[in-house]
This record gives sequence, C-alpha cells and structure tokens, in this order.
Amino acid sequence: MKTRLYVWDPLVRLFHWSLVAAFLSNAFLTRPGKEVHEWVGYAVAGLIALWLVWGLVGPRHARFADFPPAPGAAVGHLAEIAAGRRRAHAGHSPLGALMIYNLLLTMAALALTGWMQTTVSFFGVDWVEELHEALVLWAEVSVVVHVAAVVIESRRLRVNLPKSMLTGYKDFTDPQVQPQPPH
Repeated sequence: MKTRLYVWDPLVRLFHWSLVAAFLSNAFLTRPGKEVHEWVGYAVAGLIALWLVWGLVGPRHARFADFPPAPGAAVGHLAEIAAGRRRAHAGHSPLGALMIYNLLLTMAALALTGWMQTTVSFFGVDWVEELHEALVLWAEVSVVVHVAAVVIESRRLRVNLPKSMLTGYKDFTDPQVQPQPPH
C-alpha cells in the first residue's frame, strides 16, 4: 500500500532551499565583514520574516500550529525510536519541530548579531562578535545534526524526506508506517 501526501507547498520548499544556499554561502563562500556577506545576511533576515508570516497564514503543514514546540512529544518520539517503533508524521515530527524552531531562532540571531556589527553602537564590540561566532558554530552543529536526522529517519521510516522537500510530496510505501492523524 502506498500513500502519497502533498505536504510542502512551493513557498516552504523555496524558503528551505534558499536558507540552505544562504547559510552555505555565508559559512563557506563569502568573507565576514565584506558587503556580499552582509547582503546574504540581510537575505536570511528577509527569509525569516517571510517564514514568520507564512507560519501564521500559510497552508496547514507550514503553520506553526501544525508543529508546536513540544518537548514532551519530542521525548516520546525519542522513546519510540529507542523502542524500535516506527510512526510517520505527515508534517514535521516532534523532534523535527524542535530542530526547525532551533534553526529559525539561530538564523534570526545570526542575522541580528551580524547586523549589529554594522552599526556604530556595536561595531567592534567583543561580545557581539563572540556571540555571532558562537551562533555560527551552533548553526553548523545544528545543520549537521539536522541532516543526519533526516537521513536516519528516511531510512528508518522508509520515507524519502529530502525528496519530499524537492517535490512537496511524502510517499509512504511501508504499510506498517503510515502517517498518523493530526494532533
């Protein structure tokens, strides 16, 4: 039995891959303090602002209400994984939701501290630069954990999560792992 659900709308997918491109550009291709680095940072801020609006008015799985930050549900998700139970989620899983909030807040803080360094009030202020650098490290670790979790969950649930972020569709092919009804 195969179940195909349309989950990620075009704006969610465009946001996701644009944020990936911006983060990778500023982490590996641009030089901190240079104009291109700053403009990419402004683009990240714009993407976050767009996501905040889309999280309120977008389609079901884009809305914050569809993936509340629920530490208790995330602990339950970890317990399911540890017990070998496989339960699919149409949208974000509880652990995935926490990672999304982590990444959104981290990227927003990176954009803010990056912008602060361009102002007269905060230019050259050590704590702002140190916080920005710490946030870069946290973002890099978070991205690695996010990608690893996507790969692990794709294999564990037999649902190609990266493909779903390209096509918008999640294909559930294992009859024992079908998406659960919404919470």
